[in-house]
Amino acid sequence: MHLVTGGAGFIGSHLVDALVSKGIKVRVFDNFSSGREEFLSHHDGTEMVEVFRGDLLDLDVIKSAMSGIEMVHHLAANPDIRLGTEVTDTDLKQGTLATYNVLESMRSEGVTKISFSSSSAIYGEANQMPTPETYGPVMPISLYGASKLGSEALITAWAGTFGANAWIHRFANIVGPRGTHGVIFDFIHKLKDDPSRLEVLGNGMQEKSYMSAEDCVRAMMHLIGHCDSNVSLYNLGTGDTCSVRRIAEIVVEESGLEDVSIEYTGGDRGWAGDVPKTSLEVSRLLSTGFNPDMASEDAIRHTARALIAEIGL
Repeated sequence: MHLVTGGAGFIGSHLVDALVSKGIKVRVFDNFSSGREEFLSHHDGTEMVEVFRGDLLDLDVIKSAMSGIEMVHHLAANPDIRLGTEVTDTDLKQGTLATYNVLESMRSEGVTKISFSSSSAIYGEANQMPTPETYGPVMPISLYGASKLGSEALITAWAGTFGANAWIHRFANIVGPRGTHGVIFDFIHKLKDDPSRLEVLGNGMQEKSYMSAEDCVRAMMHLIGHCDSNVSLYNLGTGDTCSVRRIAEIVVEESGLEDVSIEYTGGDRGWAGDVPKTSLEVSRLLSTGFNPDMASEDAIRHTARALIAEIGL
C-alpha cells in the first residue's frame, strides 16, 4: 500500500487515480483544508482507496497512518503561495515541519521510499534560463519556495543518514481538472463575477512553464520506475512557457464571452514573492524516455475547458 499525503487535493487526487490504475492500493492522508471528498468519490466501494483524515502537524497521527505502508508520496502543502505573505508561518508549518513529521514517521515505522513534490519556486529569480537541476546557489524569493527547499534538504539528509530512497520532483506550474487555485481558476471566477471585464495582476508579461496534472503524475510514476539512485532529482515540465497575457486570452476564448475588456494592474509581477519568469530545463526528464502529451498552451486550454465545466460560467 502507498500513502499519498494531500491525496484529496488537486494533484494528489490525480496521482491516486494513476496509482489505482496500476493496481496499487492507496491510503490518502489529508486534513481536507483544501482537498475535497468529491475528488476521490469515484473510488468509493472499490477497496482500492482508504481515506485517513488527519493533520501532518500531529506526529502521532501520521505515525499511525504509516503502518503497513511501502512508499510515501508527499504532496500535502499550502497550495497558495500568496497566503504566505499574510500568515507568514503557513509554509513553515504546512511545508517544512509537516515534511519533518512525515520523515520521522517513516523512520519510526521502517518506511524507506519517499516521492516528494517540490517546485520551480526554489530557484527564485534564476539568471539562467531554462534553469537546470544543477543551477545554484538557489535563492527562493517566496516563503513557499523556501519551505520547499527546506523540505528538499530534510529529505536528502534523511536519505543520507537513514538510508532512505527519495525522488524529488521540481514542478513547473501544474494545471488541470480539479484545480482549486491559480491563475486560470482566478480568471474564470473573475469572469463569472463580471463577464465584461477581466482584471490581470501585473502587466501580463509574466511568463512561466506549465504542465498538465495528467502529464505531471505520469512523469512522477515514470521516474519512480526508471530511476533508482539514493536521491533522484528532476525538473518536471514541458520545456516551453506561456505568458499570463496569453492565458487571459485563452480563458476568454474558451469562455465564449464576447467584448471582454482585459485590464492590467501594472508592474512586472502579480504579488510579493511572484517570480516574473520561470523556464525549466527538462532535458534530464526527457532523457529517461518520458514525453509530455501537452505543451504549455495545450495544458492551459485543456484546463480552461475543464474548469469552466466544473465551475460554470
